[in-house]
Amino acid sequence: MKLLVTGGAGYVGSVVTAHLLEAGHSVVVLDDCSTGHADAVPHGARLIVDTLRDAAETVLASDSFDAVLHFAAKSVTGESVRRPGFYWEQNLGHSLALFDAMRRADVRRIVFSSTAATYGDPERTPITETDPTRPVSPYGATKLAIDTALASYADLHGFGAVSLRYFNVAGAYAGLGERHDPETHLIANVLAVAAGHAPEVKIFGTDYPTADGTCVRDYIHVADLAQAHLLALGACAAGRHEVFNLGRGSGHSVWDVVKACRDVTGHSIPVSLTEPRAGDPSVLVASSRKITDELGWKPTRDLHDMVADAWALIQRA
Repeated sequence: MKLLVTGGAGYVGSVVTAHLLEAGHSVVVLDDCSTGHADAVPHGARLIVDTLRDAAETVLASDSFDAVLHFAAKSVTGESVRRPGFYWEQNLGHSLALFDAMRRADVRRIVFSSTAATYGDPERTPITETDPTRPVSPYGATKLAIDTALASYADLHGFGAVSLRYFNVAGAYAGLGERHDPETHLIANVLAVAAGHAPEVKIFGTDYPTADGTCVRDYIHVADLAQAHLLALGACAAGRHEVFNLGRGSGHSVWDVVKACRDVTGHSIPVSLTEPRAGDPSVLVASSRKITDELGWKPTRDLHDMVADAWALIQRA
C-alpha cells in the first residue's frame, strides 16, 4: 500500500515506519521536525518537512494514497497545562485539517495514535475501552477530541478509523529510540543516569497504595506497538471507528524499573526521593483483551527487553 505517516520523524512514528517498510509498503512521512528528527526517518521512506495544516491537502492530492497513520502531535502533559490553546491548535486543529484533506482526496482509512491519557484517573484497573474517559490534562483532552472527531468522520464520511490508546512506550528498534527534549519517560531518564548524563533519578512519592509504595504503570515495547499498527491498518472498515488499548496488561512500579535498569546496565543508579506529583494515579494498567481477541495482537517483549534494547542504543551513540 501507499501510506502517509504524519509525525514519522518522531519516536513511535519512525519505528512504525520501519515496520511498514519491512512489510513492503511504500511510505511518505510528513513531519515539521519541530520535535522529531529528520535522521530518524528510515531509509526508503520519503520525508516532507512541513505542517499538517499547510501541506496535508497538497501531499494527499499529489499521489494515490491508500491510508494514513497519524502520529503528529504535541505530547508533553505539563506543557499542555501551561499552553492549552497551543495544544488544542496543534493537536485538534491540525488533525481536523488532515481529516478534511483526506476526505477531499478520497483517502478514508486512518490509524490514529491516541493515548491512555484519555481515561484520566481511572476508577479501576485494568482499564478497558468502555471505561469512562475523563482526561485531566489538555493533552489528554485533545486526544479524546480527535477520537470523537474520527467517530464523526466514520459516521458521516465513511472513514475506516482505528484509534490506538497507548500506555507507557519504551525500548528501541533498528537503531531508533527516544530522543525527546525534554525527556519525560521514566526508563529513558533512569538510563540517562546510568550513562552519566544526569546525577540521579527522582522518585516522586513512595507512599502510594502499591506493593512498594511507588506508582505502577503498564510498559509496552515500541516494536510490539508497531506490530499493532500494522494489524490496525488491516482492520480499518468503512463507516466504523474502533478503539483499542495497547499495553501488556500488567504493571511495573518505579522501583521495578530502577532495579531492571540496574540489572541491565550494571550501574548503581542513585535515586532521590521527593514528594508525589499532583494528579499521578497510583496504578495505570491496560486491558488489551479486545485487540488480542479481535486482531490477534499479543506483546512478546517484557520490561527487561525494553530496558536492554534502549540501553544498547545508548551505548552505540
